[in-house]
Order: sequence, then C-alpha cells, then structure tokens
Amino acid sequence: MKIGILGGTFDPIHYGHIKPAIEVKQQLNLDKIWLMPNHIPPHKQTTKVSSEQRLAMAELVCQQYDELEVCDIEINRDSPSYTVTTLELLTQRYPQHQFYFIMGTDSFIQLASWYQWQQLFALCHLVVCRRPGWSASHDHPMMQLLKQKQVDCQQAESIEAKVGNIFPVEVTLQDISSTEIRAQLTQLMANETHLPTQSTKLLAQSTHFSADGSLKLAKGSLNKKLPACIQAYILQHQLYR
Repeated sequence: MKIGILGGTFDPIHYGHIKPAIEVKQQLNLDKIWLMPNHIPPHKQTTKVSSEQRLAMAELVCQQYDELEVCDIEINRDSPSYTVTTLELLTQRYPQHQFYFIMGTDSFIQLASWYQWQQLFALCHLVVCRRPGWSASHDHPMMQLLKQKQVDCQQAESIEAKVGNIFPVEVTLQDISSTEIRAQLTQLMANETHLPTQSTKLLAQSTHFSADGSLKLAKGSLNKKLPACIQAYILQHQLYR
C-alpha cells in the first residue's frame, strides 16, 4: 500500500491539516493518509493539551474521513519524535508499505536542520505542499535539492522506486494557524462562565452542535477552521481555557 504520513502536534487538529492531506492522497493516488500526532516534538517546547487529548481529537477526525487513519507510533514513544527514527520503525514494522512523508514548504526549507535528515531519502518519498506566505530563492540549497529529486505528481504511478523522490504538490491554500485558533478558543472560553449540564450530556452523546451552551463556540470563523466533532470535544473537555 502507498501510505501518506502527516505528522504534527495537532494542537488542535484543524482543516489546515485535514484538507491538504486529502488533496495529497487524491493527487498521488495514495491508499491512506496516516495522521501521526507527535508526543515530544523536537522543534517545539511543549503542547497546550495532553498527548492523550491530541490523539483523541485525531481519532475523532478519522471517524469522519475514510481517507484518514491514526498512527500512534510517536505518541506512544517517550523519546523525542525524530522523523528519521519514526520512519525506520515504520519501514521495519510495515515492509510491504511505501511511505510518503508530507510536509509544508516552510518545513522543507528547514529540512537540513532535522536530525539525520539525509537518511529520509532511503526510507520514504517526500511530499512538499505549498503553504501561504512561504517562498525561497531558487539558489537556496534545499530548492536545488528539490530540483534534483522532484517528480511530477502525474508520473507517480510510473515510478518504480519505493523511496528517494520529492513530489511537489499544489494544494488549496489553507491559511489556518493553530496558534490563532488557540487564542480564539481561549477568548471564547473566557466568556463562558459555566457550561449547562444538559449541554455537556448532549455533547458527550453527539458530535453535532444542538445545545444552546455549545453554539457560542461553534459560531463565526471557527466553523471554517475546526470540524464540528473537534469543537465539541474541546468544549466538552474545556480545553485551551
């Protein structure tokens, strides 16, 4: 099987993760996209909610989208989530699979700072998605590497190599920031003096917003950023307060 891997803190998971992942799957004709929450991300100090809560939110999203599955290999590991270590474990555990590691242009430009990054090309293909506001000069070392290794998405089916290529993918730009979402959620939570018992029970039973107590969280631009099931989970567990 051809498996796309999208890692991240998912704090919280949002449409900026979900929609590009699905577009990558379609353009490269992958079998599945695995969402892989990080436990101890090397490039970030901490996360705002627990690993268990971030994993639970990823699982909720996968229940909504058949294209997606959760990969818990990193979140169950106590060591830092170095990508090369993860790919080594995945290729050992699933030798029958072909892996496509998905990243944004901003991450690709910084790839040379990753732990043992050059070994990635012996373990998987890279998929580089365009992200809003990021560009690099053509003489940048990573852009030169991209030029050497890039393969057009339309040729993906004819490529025999299981590893080593870079697939640049044009996806619909999702200008969504987890930092901004958390700030918005914190502000909304601050305006909530309490959550009615009836609303809490309804949210526990359903991923749909039908209770008055949940409408404040669901309104406005959050609907364009977070799936309803994630909004419900955040409200139910009072995250990002």
